[in-house]
Amino acid sequence: MYLSGESLLVILFVGLIAGWLAGKIVRGTGFGIVGDIFIGIAGAFVASWLFPKLGIRLGAGLVREIIDSAIGAVILLVIMRLLRSGGRF
Repeated sequence: MYLSGESLLVILFVGLIAGWLAGKIVRGTGFGIVGDIFIGIAGAFVASWLFPKLGIRLGAGLVREIIDSAIGAVILLVIMRLLRSGGRF
């Protein structure tokens, strides 16, 4: 996978939006807005790597990136919440 400077900026920008959105969807995580944004950026990287390999394509263009990243961020937030709470959701 090759990431140009422009695609890296798009992933970071989309990750910021996705982290905020995922923080609103998964309430009570306790990471705060800054932590949720970092999780969103990580979710954007995970989604940009994993979803094309799985053949998942939702929407088109920037909207697709936001949706994919938000899903990746929600998955990461749920995993972080499970690890933090000792396996209880």
